[in-house]
Amino acid sequence: MENKEVQQPNQLITEKSPYLLQHAHNPVNWYAWGEEAFKIAKRDNKPIFLSIGYSTCHWCHVMERESFENQEVADLLNEHFVSIKVDREERPDIDNLYMAVCQTLTGHGGWPLTVLLTPDQRPFYAGTYFPRRSILGRVGLLDMLEQIRDRWASDRDGLAELSDELMAEVQERTLSSQPGQVDEQLLHNAYQHYEKLFDPVYGGFGSAPKFPTPHNLSYLLAYAKAYKQPKAQEMVVRTLDAMYRGGLYDHIGFGFARYSTDEKWLVPHFEKMLYDNALLAIAYLEAYQATGEAKYAEIAESVFEYVLRDMTSPEGAFYSAEDADSEGIEGKFYVFTRDEIEEALGLEDMHSYCHIYDITPEGNFEGANIPNLIHQSLDQIAKEQNMRLLALESRMEECRERLFKYREQRVHPSKDDKILTAWNGLMIAALARGAKVLQKPIYAEAAERAAEFIWTALRREDGRLLARYRDGEAAYEAYLVDYAYLLWGTLELFEATGKPHFLQRAISLKDDMFSLFWEDEEGGFYFSGRDGEKLLTSSKEIYDGALPSGNSVAALQLYKLAALTQDAELQSLTVRQLQAFGGTVRSYPTGFAMYLQAALQQVRGGREIVLSGKPDDPVLHEMIAAVQRSYSPGSVLIVNYLGPEGDALRQILPHLGDKAAVNGQAAAYLCENFACQAPITTLEALKEELRSS
Repeated sequence: MENKEVQQPNQLITEKSPYLLQHAHNPVNWYAWGEEAFKIAKRDNKPIFLSIGYSTCHWCHVMERESFENQEVADLLNEHFVSIKVDREERPDIDNLYMAVCQTLTGHGGWPLTVLLTPDQRPFYAGTYFPRRSILGRVGLLDMLEQIRDRWASDRDGLAELSDELMAEVQERTLSSQPGQVDEQLLHNAYQHYEKLFDPVYGGFGSAPKFPTPHNLSYLLAYAKAYKQPKAQEMVVRTLDAMYRGGLYDHIGFGFARYSTDEKWLVPHFEKMLYDNALLAIAYLEAYQATGEAKYAEIAESVFEYVLRDMTSPEGAFYSAEDADSEGIEGKFYVFTRDEIEEALGLEDMHSYCHIYDITPEGNFEGANIPNLIHQSLDQIAKEQNMRLLALESRMEECRERLFKYREQRVHPSKDDKILTAWNGLMIAALARGAKVLQKPIYAEAAERAAEFIWTALRREDGRLLARYRDGEAAYEAYLVDYAYLLWGTLELFEATGKPHFLQRAISLKDDMFSLFWEDEEGGFYFSGRDGEKLLTSSKEIYDGALPSGNSVAALQLYKLAALTQDAELQSLTVRQLQAFGGTVRSYPTGFAMYLQAALQQVRGGREIVLSGKPDDPVLHEMIAAVQRSYSPGSVLIVNYLGPEGDALRQILPHLGDKAAVNGQAAAYLCENFACQAPITTLEALKEELRSS
């Protein structure tokens, strides 16, 4: 660490990315990705050492401390290589390309991502984390670099040939997609795969490490509703319960960590990502709608409390992530010893809290404790102690507040305060969904603030969306995920608020998506726009990892927009898009959960619900609340205010003109496949229709 204090800054000192700035005082002469570095590599005929990571990545920090702050490593890199750092969250296009290289070469990927390139950016070697020296069968960075240096000097042509072969294979992987029909059998096959992978003891799918991947849960809930399959819903609620009860959930300050290192969800990888919390909030809201159990609504609200308290900029947009480490130690901010609990709560409350939240003298994580409810719930404790549940909950909430204040005095993990259009789109969608489901306008107001910031600060004068904002600077032409996720958030906001300009924005985003990313010959959207930097190859991403793919989210949201606007041509394009990837999905359906949600809507058909009435009609507003609270995947809601208040919306959607009130009463029109049922004029009849569908 001493190096960091005395080292002159390198080229990264002028960057905005928190990740790049973390490395700005390394003795390694880092460059940002760009022409300057490439020119030097070509001029000096040196290979490029490319390192990709992100600011809250634990193993990125480890590799920096072990290697990039080490003078011996720096001397080797500075003399024989041109070293480039990339923030994967700013440049997902670069990360996407070279991660495919790593997976092709090694069969796996991860961060930090380490790739060796020729001066013209063609890869010939890749891996992830390297210790400084070889240990326990793991090759060390110094050993690897020395071998590459020698090979570059003696067999440059051989490395170039290897690079050509590797890129041919990568291009085949990234551009190939098998078309195929989308049908009910695909949906049933996916469910059967999930059933086989499901962990009936601890929830989730597969073994450790376990990732939340909430889009899996959203698909299974929608499948359960569509096909009256209670086992699918049971898998979802068991998983949601287990994630909340484990250490993945922060029982003191709220929000969820990125993943669990064990099968019980006890020990998280402590970093908190905006996107996980957005998608999880949506999954818990959907579980509340599907089951009626208030605990799921409360968990979603606690996520919103965390985000609005700790992850919101003064302008109302949302920050990206919080680190796993503080003071150089993973999880230090989040864990407690028994003595610390006593110091914060006093002796009597300490005993109660420790009994309930698994706090022991020996600890459950490296001598300390991660608070959790894995082995018992408050419900069970209340019954055992013959207490009223409400009284126990109230007492534990008081303890939590005191522990939160105690914990706030600690050194906080670092916050990645850059604002990403894509991830903000997800949180806007989650908050707008929360406003509808919970009937709390405060969440729509927070979503609107973020949406307005994105729309004003992250668009060029020509309307082109940009991907990242930090420290007054918006940069990088937005990728497909930015457009698709923001489209999702914008449509949710339109349904939550009824404001026509959000629908107009959604149509504008759709038009730009097609002009920038659509590939007409085979269907589907490219990852990067036609106007973006030309990398070695383009890709059409469909796999849903921790984040759902841009193509999958686009398909689901465009299908929704087609229903809202009654646009048959757009609907047929979404069918083409899904068919472009149908064969690929069929081979491993559980890797494509968001795609499956879109396929489910296509197979089962969507529904447009138009509610027409006077703006001051209380029955109309009760109807709106009933639709917004109901669990009805694939349905879209339009509120058609009669009179001048609805004129702007009817200009965008002229088909609303014939959907009037009935004898002055509010009316609900339920439409499928561009045809509508007779209007429903009572609240009870609408609720019954929503229950039965």
